[in-house]
Amino acid sequence: MLASASPRRRELLGRLCASFDVVPARIDERLPPGPLEAAVAALALEKARAVAASRTGGLVLAADTVVTIDGDVLGKPADAADAQRMLRRLRGRWHEVITGLAAVDVASGRSETAAVTSRVLMARYPDAVLEEYVAGGSPLDKAGAYAIQDLDGALVDGLVGSYTNVIGLPLAETRRLLEAFGVALSGAGTPAA
Repeated sequence: MLASASPRRRELLGRLCASFDVVPARIDERLPPGPLEAAVAALALEKARAVAASRTGGLVLAADTVVTIDGDVLGKPADAADAQRMLRRLRGRWHEVITGLAAVDVASGRSETAAVTSRVLMARYPDAVLEEYVAGGSPLDKAGAYAIQDLDGALVDGLVGSYTNVIGLPLAETRRLLEAFGVALSGAGTPAA
């Protein structure tokens, strides 16, 4: 089971698993205190456990992604003005994208977590591009107010780390986590990151 309503995570997990159910977690998505990678992984675990509590069997996979710059966490923007503020702050600068992963075996309660960090350099996009992008609505449901794949990648000038992590589900680490629970994976042609 995928404990996420994200269509991007659903698409990425589909590269690894032929069949899974989508059961979004209904929790308060506030980060717990502590080091950021551990906090993001703990939030993913909270999501996985929330879904597992309502099931009798199976494996629950959950993820949470945050964007951080200058020590500040940029979550999903509150509105278009907030999205523009975030994108102006990111423009032409490096930042980090951290995804926490968690898997919970419903029957045994066994769980594992992981966190993956990628560094992203945003392009120096002009205000007109930023305003048109925000007006289209795409940034409003994304951490840091952008998706690396939007505008055919024109928002980003550089990446160090996992591309699929920046989308919201790092495939290499997700594969490792699922294999640790004995899940048969179908995605022979998936990219390494």
